[in-house]
Amino acid sequence: MRLASLQRWMQTVVVHPGTTEQALRSPEAAAHLKPARLETVLLPSKALSAAQRVAIYQEMYPLRMRDALASDYPGLEHFLGDSFWDFVTAYTSAHPSRGYTLNRLGDQVPAFLGRQKTLKPRGFLKDLARLELAITESFDSPESGLLRAEDLEAIPPGRLGQIRLVTAPSLRVVDLEWNAADYLDTIRDESHEHPKPRRSRSFVAVVRRNYSVYRFPVSEAAFLILSDLEEGRAISSVVKRAMGRRGRRRAAAGDFTGWFRQWTAEGVFSGIRKAKKAPTRRLTG
Repeated sequence: MRLASLQRWMQTVVVHPGTTEQALRSPEAAAHLKPARLETVLLPSKALSAAQRVAIYQEMYPLRMRDALASDYPGLEHFLGDSFWDFVTAYTSAHPSRGYTLNRLGDQVPAFLGRQKTLKPRGFLKDLARLELAITESFDSPESGLLRAEDLEAIPPGRLGQIRLVTAPSLRVVDLEWNAADYLDTIRDESHEHPKPRRSRSFVAVVRRNYSVYRFPVSEAAFLILSDLEEGRAISSVVKRAMGRRGRRRAAAGDFTGWFRQWTAEGVFSGIRKAKKAPTRRLTG
């Protein structure tokens, strides 16, 4: 066999969801290597047949996927308990790994949990997964410099509104409808009583600093400001929009100094850029 064909055969067998015998006899695998010719590419050992040697990898693959998903979703694993394996089986059947790494295997978990009807409460599980995915993405994000408080304080007040604060690549802001953040706070300490799922509107910011991921709660007004900053809006536009909102979505003039100081200390910003000028509209006719 050519190397490329051998690699495709091996992958087809290893990721097959059935038994090793079914994997070896599957049409996809047989297209590269007939089961009777197995020993032409893999020799038996003193203790194992060629098929048994393949089975070591084929039977371990589901466990590797479980470990990968449990690593990214410890809160989900904790909440589901024995049902976590059922989730892994259903999820990987719908979203099998397509890449050379399992790092991105769990990217579709929130959407999957939102569609499925077996595991409940569905809304809580989806929110828990959204928060844990944000933590994973934050950890895996590119490294960047951090804006210092003195850098921000050095900007003349008259120019402050004309700049935009560049958010760190690791920043994620998450709006939650359920108490997923409260539940996640308790999973590392079994002495704590774990809260029961309930609807509870909250907002969380996630950021990586010094190779560790931190998350902290923010108000709805602060969440919207961070979202505007992520979009690259100038500070003047962000402030105007924030103060023009109503109810809990509205920010007061005195909020900004404290928030910006806290966010700078948390590593939310990576730099300062000049705001882009709005395009000039040319009249014709």
